[in-house]
Amino acid sequence: MIIEKYNNEEGSYPRWFIIKFTGILEHAQQLDLHFVFSSRCIQMIKEVFYQRQEILKREKLLDDCNHIPLLAYLEVLPSMLYVENHEDMIVKSLDNIDGSLFQSPSATASAFMITRNAKCLAYLRNAVQRCPNGVPQKYPLNEELIKLSMVNVIENIGLGEFFGSDIEHVLQQVYRSYEEENIERMPISYLADKLHKDSLAFRMLRMRGHTVSPRSFCWFLNDQETRNHLERNTDSLFLVILSVNRATDLMFPGEQELEEAREYTRNLLEQSRSIDERMIKHELSTPWIARLRHLDHRMWIEDKNSNVLSVGKASFLRLHNRYINKLTYLATRNFLFRQAMYRRELEELTIWVKKWGLNDIGFGREKTTYCYFATATSLPFESAIKVGKLTAKTAILITVADDLFDEEGSLDDLEALTKAVIRWDGDELEGYGKIIFRALDEIVRETTEACRKQHGTDITVQLRNIWGETFEAWLREAVWSKKGHIPSMEEYLHSGMISIAAHTMALSVSCLMEPCFPQQKLNPGKYDTLTISLMIIPRLLNDLQSYQREQEQGKINSVLLHMRNTSGLDIENSIAHIEKIIDSNRKEFLEHVLMDGLSDLPKPCKEIHMSCCKVFEMFFNKKNRYDSDTEMLQDIKKAFYDPVNVNELSEIEPKPLMVHGDDFMMLPLLMNLSPKILEFKRKDKYGAVKTSMCLGRTSHAHKRGIALQPLKIVASQSIRGIAFQPLKIVASQSIVVPMMPTKFAPCFY
Repeated sequence: MIIEKYNNEEGSYPRWFIIKFTGILEHAQQLDLHFVFSSRCIQMIKEVFYQRQEILKREKLLDDCNHIPLLAYLEVLPSMLYVENHEDMIVKSLDNIDGSLFQSPSATASAFMITRNAKCLAYLRNAVQRCPNGVPQKYPLNEELIKLSMVNVIENIGLGEFFGSDIEHVLQQVYRSYEEENIERMPISYLADKLHKDSLAFRMLRMRGHTVSPRSFCWFLNDQETRNHLERNTDSLFLVILSVNRATDLMFPGEQELEEAREYTRNLLEQSRSIDERMIKHELSTPWIARLRHLDHRMWIEDKNSNVLSVGKASFLRLHNRYINKLTYLATRNFLFRQAMYRRELEELTIWVKKWGLNDIGFGREKTTYCYFATATSLPFESAIKVGKLTAKTAILITVADDLFDEEGSLDDLEALTKAVIRWDGDELEGYGKIIFRALDEIVRETTEACRKQHGTDITVQLRNIWGETFEAWLREAVWSKKGHIPSMEEYLHSGMISIAAHTMALSVSCLMEPCFPQQKLNPGKYDTLTISLMIIPRLLNDLQSYQREQEQGKINSVLLHMRNTSGLDIENSIAHIEKIIDSNRKEFLEHVLMDGLSDLPKPCKEIHMSCCKVFEMFFNKKNRYDSDTEMLQDIKKAFYDPVNVNELSEIEPKPLMVHGDDFMMLPLLMNLSPKILEFKRKDKYGAVKTSMCLGRTSHAHKRGIALQPLKIVASQSIRGIAFQPLKIVASQSIVVPMMPTKFAPCFY
């Protein structure tokens, strides 16, 4: 039942729904339309009317307490509110710039019928001329905000890679127009859209390495009117608040404004009772840097509000239903295809683990699935297919070897294995050491062969040195543990940042991503600053979640060492100190990843470092998920096995197309073009699998594609000459056109 859908736990309804729903029912009665409701439904309708009465008693037609005042709903308000002595108020409320009543065509039309004001008529004529195929429920629309919101939707559901040039074009346009506007002259209704646009632009531009200042959207911190507006209308402006909060994820050192904006918006989100509570809960509980992109894509595909572009009078302003259905379909097929590829690679990896005897070695953690899940789902898909399996092999070996040094091996055996790795000769090894060395040799051989074939460079010596350094760190810590030695904090961190082995994984595969990788950055002691940050963050994250267990086992880590070295310090203060160090390094790490000139590493290698860091952030976000046998099982099922659960949008929800006419189509999907989503070249290694997954067929017979015509917006039929329903937006009929040449086959059926 639609009414029940909007009823929250406290029995109340959204303000916009109360006003619009009751107004529509009253209009229907005036037109002699009769509806038959169940007794239960009648009770709920009575409750809605009662709540409207409370709103009308509590609120004035025009006040500063609401994002959208009552007067903005003029077309559905009871006539008694505006028949007597309110014409002057309506005229005074008209926008000085465009003559509208709160940028609402329907409310402005009602205002014109009441006042016959020339400004209203000019606004309506302009809207009809600018939007010849139908007027949206909000006009004028902030076109840059719509473009950025479109990009946001497409990237969130995992289709960004297919629209790379279009997205870049949009962002270049935004970047060129990136200048401060005079916010003092803006009405408050415009400021919310501006803040939304500015925060989206900041996040997207910074993610792509553009130099943008936090002041570009943090201006609201010094604007008390805007802050009051946000605080009074948290629920209706939650998209704006959420966007600002997300922008603060990309915080560099010394950016105090972002710190303040993050704390401010987090407090507002915690107070919000938005109907998208699940999304807000996810944002607050899981930091952006601890999320895996593959699972994030799934969450957005399944979220019925993922296509929301803005919030208007009638709840969400969305993409048109036909288009979001096509986008969702493509995103779903793309996700299912990736699931199939991941399952296939996981099967191959499992065979490899068994071949080298790492699965039944008899001690430690068996983490084959965990390792592949983390590496594959954190990387861009093409990178995951290229290096995901090799990265997982490295992670599996690191886990087994670390457990040997940590728990199982005697010092003599560990010293023998370490010396064998340093001289790279395992002939004299036996037992566990021999198994580990043989698998290690195979991994290094596979990596160096791939690098030689792809780029013509030999990195054998460098990789062996990195592994030798890692084994030496493991041995050093094993000696400390077995002999009861307490190192200094400097000694511990120097060894610990190596023994966590994050750099061992990241550097091994970075060489495969870029032919111009600076090989001197592979030498121990000469690592890039970005690599050093990657080594520090995971070590300290691990220490935060393992200090209790290690304290019980008589071992040491940074949390315990800091408390030991600082008299009178309790464990909570020690934890806070380590968290502060992590936060500082995290900001520096992000700056080196995103900005040019701070790191000598090529961009693809920076992405590998970023993915590796996000994996450790995910493993140690508030708990040690890696050591748990069950903690990540649900995520693994969602990533590899469970089908996507896509719920169709309700037809009753407003879904106007966010455009200003056919000349304002931002991306090929919304133009008279067939998108090149999920195309493949027939010579592609994975082409056949990809086509079968996306098209749901095994043959490659020529089909005919669908070209989308520009949208037409038509009003519902009027009764007695009066159109009382909100505008319904429909797409014109599609026409059949020839498919693209046989070299490509888009999955768009």
